[in-house]
Amino acid sequence: MAMLWSAVPASGKLRLRDDPMRYSFLTLARQAMARHERWQRAWRDPTPKPSYDVVIVGGGGHGLATAYYLAKLHGVSNVAVFEKGWLGGGNTGRNTTIVRSNYLLEPNALFYEHSLKLWEGLSRELNYNVMFSQRGVLNLAHSDAQMDAYARRGNAMRLNGIDAELLSRDEVREMVPDLDFSARARYPIYGGLLQKRGGTARHDAVAWGYARAADRLGVDIIQNCEVTGFHRNGNRIEAVETTRGAFRAGKVGVAVAGNSSRVMALAGLKLPIESHVLQAAVSEPVKPCLDTVVTSGAAHVYVSQSDKGELVFGGDLDFYASYAQRGNLPAVKQFCDALLALFPRFSKLRLMRTWGGIMDMSIDGSPIISKTPIYNLYLNGGWCYGGFKATPGSGWVFAHTIAQDRPHALNEAFSLDRFELGRTIDEKGAGPVPNAH
Repeated sequence: MAMLWSAVPASGKLRLRDDPMRYSFLTLARQAMARHERWQRAWRDPTPKPSYDVVIVGGGGHGLATAYYLAKLHGVSNVAVFEKGWLGGGNTGRNTTIVRSNYLLEPNALFYEHSLKLWEGLSRELNYNVMFSQRGVLNLAHSDAQMDAYARRGNAMRLNGIDAELLSRDEVREMVPDLDFSARARYPIYGGLLQKRGGTARHDAVAWGYARAADRLGVDIIQNCEVTGFHRNGNRIEAVETTRGAFRAGKVGVAVAGNSSRVMALAGLKLPIESHVLQAAVSEPVKPCLDTVVTSGAAHVYVSQSDKGELVFGGDLDFYASYAQRGNLPAVKQFCDALLALFPRFSKLRLMRTWGGIMDMSIDGSPIISKTPIYNLYLNGGWCYGGFKATPGSGWVFAHTIAQDRPHALNEAFSLDRFELGRTIDEKGAGPVPNAH
């Protein structure tokens, strides 16, 4: 009989209980014999309880991961996740699924490397295939100066125990022969920085896997439940007001990505965050032609190929503040032009669809995973372009911060007060301009 870990809040420990629906080959075979008519719901649709020890606002990857780790690692299972729409309907389902930890500055490097290590065992951890593919992430260099910068970053990564390889032009050509290596190339290729352990994952599978695992540990996942306000008593949140009523909460964690400023404003807090539109696109499906992730900072484009054969690609922000999940055609044209400058042979492919997500751009380009000036209110936001790849690590440290009421060493630098104290983490060196990071 397959088994499942479940939470025992009183002791803070976990125990095993029978789980006949643990996903496995044997379960699949049994269901096939039953004509697949006996599958259970992946997670419940519970009636909300009047009060919870912890309420998580936001049912994307970060919120669901936080709820899961609260229950699994900290014995806190009286948890509700309030999601205004459906699970993973925000940025979790609107990104280009790239996972990497190739950062220069130590706070970012150590945090994202921890997240990458969690990714490497996540399918087994959740008993759900998140389709994590370590196909590598290649950053192209288009000048001697970029090669020097990548050498510096690669050395910093290695000093932090992270894999990195500096590739020559010929090594890049051998790895991605379809790039334009001609003398007329708009973006001449000098080499690149490769992180072999990076790659991609399936975005909706990540949300569903965390939802299923959290539900089995006793977490209530409440969909179609928008948070509309907070009941404050002095410097404390006593209840969360939603479209389905008010619910008392011992602690509240907010993980709503591009809507961070709007939700935190309901509690009377103003954040050092701007929300901007970031668009992406997919081509029609083709046979396998790209087995790694290729990015170009100079061209402002990145591309990979999905398991269905589509080219998944995107570029820079639309550069105007917005809460809309849609953008404008000039930005799409820009990253299509950039993609074709790097890969001329893709010019005959048809564009199948485009979409936009709301990026919560912090002042220094690094996330905020922190306590707030309100005693029992915690914030997970400011992710800029890095939200999806941070999903496991973000939930892991945010759960620790909420349960222990203090940050973990991995997110201590990502405090909300760092901007006031002058301790910014400016990975790009772009200064205090949110849409420049």
